[in-house]
Amino acid sequence: MQTRKQRGRPMAAAATALALAGVVLSPVTAQAEDGTELLTNPTFDGTLDPWWASEGVEFTEAPDGTLCGVVPGGGNQWDVIVGQGGVPVTAGDTFTISVTAAASPEASARVMVPDPETEWPPLYYADITLRADGQTFTEAFDIAADAESEVQLQLGGNAEDFELCLDEVSLLTGGEVEEYEPETGPRVRVNQVGYLPDGPKNATLVTDATSPVAWELRDSAGTAVASGETTPEGTDPSAGLNVHTVDFSGVDATGDGFVLAADGEESYPFEISATIYDQLRADSLGIYYTQRSGQEIVPVEVDGEQLKTEYARPAGHVSEAGGDDVNQGDVNVPCLPPEGAVDNSGNAQLGGDDHYGENGWACPEGYAIDASGGWYDAGDHGKYVVNSGISVYQLLSTYERSLYADTVSDGALGDSTLVIPERDNGVPDVLDEVRHNLDWMLSMQVDDGVEMTIDGEQYDAGGLAHHKLHDIAWTGMNLLPHEDPMPRYVHRPSTAATLNLAAAAAQGARLYADHDQAYADELLDAARRAWDAASAHPDIIAPDTNSLDPNPGGGPYNDSSVGDEFYWAAAQLFLTTGETEFADAVQSSPYHVGGAEGDIWRATGFDWGFTAAAARLDLATVPNALPGRDAVVDSVIEGADRHVATQQDEPFGHAYDPGDYDWGSNHQVINNAVIIATAYDLTGEAQYRDAALETFDYVLGRNALNNSYVKGYGTQFSQNMHNRWMASADRLPPHPDGMLAAGPNSAIQDPIAQEKLQGCAPQFCYIDEVDSWSTNEMTINWNAPLSWFASWADDVANAGGDVIADACTAELTVHSDWGSGFHATVRVTAGDAPLSGWTTSFDLGQATLANGWNAEFSTSGSQVTASDAGWNGTMAEGGSTEFGFVGSGAPPSSIPVACSAG
Repeated sequence: MQTRKQRGRPMAAAATALALAGVVLSPVTAQAEDGTELLTNPTFDGTLDPWWASEGVEFTEAPDGTLCGVVPGGGNQWDVIVGQGGVPVTAGDTFTISVTAAASPEASARVMVPDPETEWPPLYYADITLRADGQTFTEAFDIAADAESEVQLQLGGNAEDFELCLDEVSLLTGGEVEEYEPETGPRVRVNQVGYLPDGPKNATLVTDATSPVAWELRDSAGTAVASGETTPEGTDPSAGLNVHTVDFSGVDATGDGFVLAADGEESYPFEISATIYDQLRADSLGIYYTQRSGQEIVPVEVDGEQLKTEYARPAGHVSEAGGDDVNQGDVNVPCLPPEGAVDNSGNAQLGGDDHYGENGWACPEGYAIDASGGWYDAGDHGKYVVNSGISVYQLLSTYERSLYADTVSDGALGDSTLVIPERDNGVPDVLDEVRHNLDWMLSMQVDDGVEMTIDGEQYDAGGLAHHKLHDIAWTGMNLLPHEDPMPRYVHRPSTAATLNLAAAAAQGARLYADHDQAYADELLDAARRAWDAASAHPDIIAPDTNSLDPNPGGGPYNDSSVGDEFYWAAAQLFLTTGETEFADAVQSSPYHVGGAEGDIWRATGFDWGFTAAAARLDLATVPNALPGRDAVVDSVIEGADRHVATQQDEPFGHAYDPGDYDWGSNHQVINNAVIIATAYDLTGEAQYRDAALETFDYVLGRNALNNSYVKGYGTQFSQNMHNRWMASADRLPPHPDGMLAAGPNSAIQDPIAQEKLQGCAPQFCYIDEVDSWSTNEMTINWNAPLSWFASWADDVANAGGDVIADACTAELTVHSDWGSGFHATVRVTAGDAPLSGWTTSFDLGQATLANGWNAEFSTSGSQVTASDAGWNGTMAEGGSTEFGFVGSGAPPSSIPVACSAG
């Protein structure tokens, strides 16, 4: 464990060098009072020797004895180093390092003791800021291994040249290592963004008290607007804290600057407003633009103003492998070779034989694909079909919900709602954004006729999808995508990746049909090819490359069970086509309602590794003619009931109680809220709305750490998420607002978390540091449920409690059926309120729409959407109207019709 201290410390300099205030520091003797100095010439007395510096950086002595020189900007952090070797360190011993230096302008640096046995992690490192007025950084730390190492001061990667003056860099034996204690702020924990006027309003008080405690809600002027007593909850095992609940749901005051006071503490301020999620809807979707690969990120003009200027960067990975550019991909990317792969420095790396076994995979000679584009998956530069699949699904579902749900804000997900270059093109912006990644997924599909050897068998691999694309070895931090020098390879196809492509492309086919029919056709063709290929090769499993390769260069996304992916892909293909083949595959799946694996509602929700819930949710909400669909709807409500029960039992009010918290726990919390929110969409019952909203309070600050896990939202929020090209150096773009941090992870796999969080209660297993990749990474699949939930929450903000689940109802009657066609009418009836505009949707199964009357029609395969014709859109309470159509082919035995207002 270690503690880091950085404080101002004055230094003096001559006018010919960097101007610094203060006095010259006295040299540290070899036998200092507080330990033995392990470095030679730690105070740079007249010379750099025996220190060394990167080529091109020269230091001269200032009159005060400091050494000063100009450090060039740009490049990577490790491009400019001042270091000293021959430093012995011993496992279990404690050391104290200190750096006294100044920089003008201010600059970032990293002080490090490398591990000579591995490139990463080092034995010790700390990121520090060098300021113009001089400062001293001091830290005590433990060493985990014996080594003959060195001390490095890494100075590259800053936005511009800076002048550096070195006064002292010292490494002493001994020192007191303090325990890490997170800053948790006031003991009253609230949703730091706020609460809806008609929604639940609950908070958590951390206290030693065992009896009720008085609380008071104060407005921005400090005036009490409500008061009451807390409800003691006892010790929350997920936090290790004694807590009380504060329920102020009865408050009807609105505004900003509210604080909740209890037990001598005041919470962070918050709003009570119906608009608290307006911006989050857009921001949570907006992070995908900055994750784009293969495209320059440019400012976007909105109403005459240039926005997103701070995120601008060159396009990454638009070069050819083997070319002269720094990037070695993603144009004409080859397969990972069986053996003989090397990194950009010529160091040998493991190849396909090591990952897949001998004869596990062989591509045709000269095989390469253009896999530029897509989204970078997370904090690295890799791109993965499996994780892309679930991310595309949830973003498309965010949009698809707006077509069918009763509580929808008109136009909120339409064109010009996001700050992306494609705005104002007549297409909903979320579809524009998703298309960038869907196009990449299509590029990862093997062309028909390509012979590959997989697990010793040679066959036509056409239709299969490559599992992933990434660097041959891990790169360092502070690395913009266009600066990545590593060779890149595509990895072996997998059944899981192929089914992810089938599901995502099939869903996309029905949603893009109204905007680009040719593209929708291309997607559906790819989905069918993927389904056929996966069905023919159902057991191509992606291995856990992390366990096989000490430096794999990317994540494994290994998935040894693909039955849930078959269920999901079949569901999406059925919802788009209505075809019997896919209906049969859905109903025969063990993951379907009543199947051997049909109980799919897990404490940890759903994610890329378990997608059965993605199938079930869409089968329940997207209009379709699947036999037994009522049981599907009931099963979603049953799953929501389980999560509601958990939510009501949790002292912090969130629907998550798996015991230990998983990697990416925040997105699991949100996905459980998504299931509950879907039950609200299906029933209109306020209990589901309230449980979903209260669960989200945890994400925005009502938690043990008193931290909002969404960048830019709340008073204390995560802002140092693990990402190679954002925020970790001055020259890099910041993390965009709306980005979700991974969240507490009981396994604490990274060195920072292992160092500081040992023995943590689950909710405390998180640290907002850029190098804590196991607790603080960002990923596309973690922001995806945030986008769905933020959109849902903003839609229901003004809905109150129970809503009319059916603003209108519709009933379809087939009047005549002549085998090759039929005639039907649909009667639309207003609910318990006047209706101004209506939209219906239904699935004709194997049949298609030939023509119709008294409505505006659009189709996507067997899916039909019919909206009012204008003159028949307005109806009084209980009023009705009728439209009709002629279908081609035989009608299904039952055709349910969904109806919504607007």
